[in-house]
Amino acid sequence: MPKRFVVTASEFSDLPRFPAGLDLAETLTAAARELHATATPNGTLRAAVKLAVAIMPGAEHAGISVIERGHRRRSLAWTDEVVRSAETESEPPGRPDGASAPGVRAPHPLWEQLWTVPVAMLEDSRVDEAGGVLAGLGLRSALSLRLRADRRRLTVLTAYAGRPRAFDEHAARVGRLFTAHVGLALDSSTVREQLTEAMRTRDLIGQATGILMERMDIDAGGAFESLVKASQRENVKLRDLARRIVDAHGVPGPRGVNER
Repeated sequence: MPKRFVVTASEFSDLPRFPAGLDLAETLTAAARELHATATPNGTLRAAVKLAVAIMPGAEHAGISVIERGHRRRSLAWTDEVVRSAETESEPPGRPDGASAPGVRAPHPLWEQLWTVPVAMLEDSRVDEAGGVLAGLGLRSALSLRLRADRRRLTVLTAYAGRPRAFDEHAARVGRLFTAHVGLALDSSTVREQLTEAMRTRDLIGQATGILMERMDIDAGGAFESLVKASQRENVKLRDLARRIVDAHGVPGPRGVNER
C-alpha cells in the first residue's frame, strides 16, 4: 500500500488558491510581493514551494532541487517529507544475481528532459515505468519546471499530486509565469545577501588590518598589503585569514560572517 502524506494548509492566508475567482495577474502580483519580502535566498526558496501549492492548479506538494549532469542532485526546499523523499530517493538498479548497488540514485522521471525543454509533465506514475519511486510514495502525477540552467547544473521546481493527470497545459502556463517571478526574487535576495556579506567581510578585514598596524607598526595601506600577500602565499581566502588573525588576537569579529 503506497504511503500517503497530508499537506498542511498554506501559510499565505491572503492568497486564495488559484483559480478561486482571483485574476491570474493579481494572484502572481500577490505572490511576487511574498517572494520579494524574503530576506535570504533560502527564505525565497521556502516561500516559493509553499506558494507553488497555493497557486499552481492541481498542486498538492512542491519542491525545488538542483541537479548536475550524471544525476547528482540536492534538494533545496520542500513542502513536506514526501517531496524530500521523492527528490532524494535512492533506488539501486538490480543486478543479474538479484543483488543491488546500494546508494545509487535513480534519475527523477522528469528532470533529464529539462536540459532541453522548460517544462516536463508526468501524467501517471503507475503507468509510466520511470515513475516507480513517485508511485511508491503515493505521488501519481508531477509537473517540473526549469528555474535556472547552465551547461552543468539545473535548478527545478516540481509540483506533485496524489491523483493521476492532475496537471494540464493551463497548469504548465501558470507554472512558467510563477517560476519567472521566483527567478527574479531569487536573484534579488541573492544580491542582497552578497552585499550584506561584503559589508560583514569588510568589517572583519578592517579589524584584522588594525591588529596588523598595531603589531607591525605600519600604516593601513601596508597592513592591508601584508594581509593580501599572506593570503596569496598561504592560498587562503582573505576573509578566512582575517578571521584567523582576529580570533588569535581575542577580538570578537562581526557576527554572522560566512566562513564557507
